[in-house]
This record gives sequence, C-alpha cells and structure tokens, in this order.
Amino acid sequence: MALSRSRRGERGIDYWPGFVDALSTFLLAIIFMLSVFMLAQYFLSREIAGKDETMVRLQRQIAELGDLLQLERGQRQTLQEGLAAITATLGTSDAERRRLQGLLDEAQGQAGSAVGRATTLEQQLAEQRRNSQAAIAQIELLNQQIAALRRQLAALEEALGASEARDRDAQSRITDLGRRLNLALAQRVQELSRYRSEFFGRLREILAERSDIRVVGDRFVFGSEVFFGSSQAEIEPGGRAELDKLAAALLQLEKDIPTDIPWVLRVDGHTDARPIQGGRFRSNWELSASRSIAVVQYLISRGIPPQRLVAAGFGEFQPIDQGDSPEALARNRRIELRLTDR
Repeated sequence: MALSRSRRGERGIDYWPGFVDALSTFLLAIIFMLSVFMLAQYFLSREIAGKDETMVRLQRQIAELGDLLQLERGQRQTLQEGLAAITATLGTSDAERRRLQGLLDEAQGQAGSAVGRATTLEQQLAEQRRNSQAAIAQIELLNQQIAALRRQLAALEEALGASEARDRDAQSRITDLGRRLNLALAQRVQELSRYRSEFFGRLREILAERSDIRVVGDRFVFGSEVFFGSSQAEIEPGGRAELDKLAAALLQLEKDIPTDIPWVLRVDGHTDARPIQGGRFRSNWELSASRSIAVVQYLISRGIPPQRLVAAGFGEFQPIDQGDSPEALARNRRIELRLTDR
C-alpha cells in the first residue's frame, strides 16, 4: 500500500478531463432536457389550442342544445295541450261509441228484416233480368226494323228530292198561272162592274117612278110591302108586275154578259125586329128566307136560269135603321137585290 501511494504521487493526479467529461455530459443532459421541454411545450400549446377550439365548439353545441331544449319544452307543452284535447275527444268518442253501439244493435235488428227484403228484391231482380233479356230481343228486332225503315226513308228522301224539284217547277208554273188568273179575274171583275152599272141603269129607268125602291151602295132595296103582305111570303100581284120588269132586265143583261163571267143575282130577305105573332112562320129567320126564296122562284118562272140566282135570309139582324119608329121598322122590312159574282 505504501508503494502504491508512492506511485500515484509520482505520476500526479489529473481530475480535469473527468470534470470536463462530466460537465459535457451534464450540458448534453440539460440540452436534451431543454429540447424535451420545448417539444413538450410545443405539443402542449397545440393541445391547449385544440382544446380551446373544442371548448368553443362544445359551447356552441351547448347553446344549440339549449335552444333544442327550449323548443322541446314548447313541443311538450303543445303535446300536453293536445293530450288534454285528445282526452276530452276520447270522452266524447266514448259517448259516441256507445251511441253507435246502440245504433248498431238497432241496425242488426233491422238487418234481419232487410235480409228478407233482399231475398224478395233478388227474386224481383231475376224477374227483371228475364224481362230485360226479352226487351233486348225486342230492341234487336226493332233495330232491324229501324234499319229497314231508314233504307226506306232514304229511298223516300230521294223520291222526295225529285218530287220537290218537280214541285218547284210546278210552283213556278202555278205562280205564273195565278198571276195570269188574277189578271183575268180582275178583267172579269171590271167587266162585271160595267154590266152591273148597266143593269142598275136599266133598273133605275124601269123603276124610276117608284118612291119605295132605292139604291143603297151596290144594292137595289125594295120595301117588303112592294111584294108581300104583312107576315106573308106569297108575292102579291103588284109585286109580280115589278118582278116582271126586273126579269126582263135580267134576261136582256144575260144576253150581253159573256158566259165565262160567273155572275149571280143575290136576293136578300130582311125583317124588322118585332117578333112573329102566330102564323105559319116561327121566327123572322124563316119569314125572311121564305120571302127571298119566293122572289127567286118567281124569277125562275120568268125564265131566269136558277144558277144565276141566290136566296139568303137575314131575319132582323141586319137593320139599316136602328130606330124603333114605324118608319124605321118599315125601312128594315125589305128585299135587296145585288148583282155580284160567285
């Protein structure tokens, strides 16, 4: 041991390299620790920043959840109110169900009778179906008949078209003939008017001395007393003499008037308004008609052709004087002669 100590003393002890190595190691450790700390600080700051963003996001979600919670509370209140209404409606529905159950029981009672009626209706329906089939057969027959009638109608329409064409042609000819006939009739009327004037002129000359014979319009008016006694229809001798003059004038006129002019002498009998009192005539109608017929028959006996004479009785219904004096009544009792056409 004393020897070793003497050897260490001889070489000298050098602590510095060890100290430097230790110090270097320590510095490297400190640098490593600082690097670790800085890295840890860097990652921690990033983690903290991420946590802040997460916190903001969580706060925003919490706000949204609060809004949803408020909305949910409102919906809950609405649902509670709806539940109350549903509860009330359920009570009403329960009462309605009981009422409907009663109606159902009643309907089930009626259903039994309805089944019987349904059976009857089914029988009636079957009968109606049979009737319908018969009706369908009849309709088919009618359709065939209608088709035949349509064919006949088409043929008739074709014939009618041809007939209408002929009718139009005939109508044009008829129109022309009518115009010519009207012209001829107008000429005949003018000729008859001329002969009437001539006849009236002759009668005026023949009967000029008679005050009881007058001209009214286109008629010669004879008082009944000229020919007949009171309420009588037999012509008296004095009346026959006047009728002889009239017949002579007519016979002369007949020679002058062309045969194609359809002229007639109309003899009208009239009475006054006094009713018939006894005798063989029951009314003034009969008396007036009998007097006009008597004049016509006498003229026929004097040679006047019967087809040129017309007898008419008017009774008291065509007065020429409305008064009731004897003079007015006498004027209404009359025989009128008028030359006219048929």
